[in-house]
Amino acid sequence: MDKNGREEKFIDMVKQNERVIYKVCSFYASEEDPLNDLYQDVVCNLWAAYPKFRGECSASTWIYRVALNTCISNFRKKKRASQNIDLYQLQDAFIQSEDLTDEIKEMYRLIHQLKNLERAIILLYLEEKSYQEIADITGLSLSNVAVKLKRIKEKLIKMSNL
Repeated sequence: MDKNGREEKFIDMVKQNERVIYKVCSFYASEEDPLNDLYQDVVCNLWAAYPKFRGECSASTWIYRVALNTCISNFRKKKRASQNIDLYQLQDAFIQSEDLTDEIKEMYRLIHQLKNLERAIILLYLEEKSYQEIADITGLSLSNVAVKLKRIKEKLIKMSNL
C-alpha cells in the first residue's frame, strides 16, 4: 500500500474511533494534561504504532489499548515529576456537561478516585465492552477481569456510602 493510501486508511480509522479516544482521554485529563493534549498524544502514538498493527484484534480494541497506555504512561510521568498529584484535579475533566444528572456526576467523581487500572476497566465496562474485549484491551485474563470488575463495583458502592 502506498503512503497516501496508508495515511487515508489511518485517518478514517481515527475518525471512526474518535469518540473512543476522547472518552479515554477525558478520564485522564487534568489541568496539567488538557484533554486535547492527551488526544494529540494518543493520535501520535497511534500513528507511530500503525505500521505494526496487524489486525489481529479489532481496530477499536487496538485503539483502546494504545489510548489507555498513552494516558496511563502520561499520568505516571507527571506523578513522578510532581510527587503530590491531587486526584481531585482529575474529577473535573469528565464532569463538565450540564446534561449529566447528580448521580452520574457523583459516579464519575468516585471513578476518578480509583487506581489507573481500575479506572480503565470500569471505563471499558461503562462503554459496554464485553469481558473478553476488556481482557483483550487490558491484557488481563478473562477471569481476572470478572474478579476485578466485581471488586471495583463493590469499592464504588462502599465509597458512595461514606
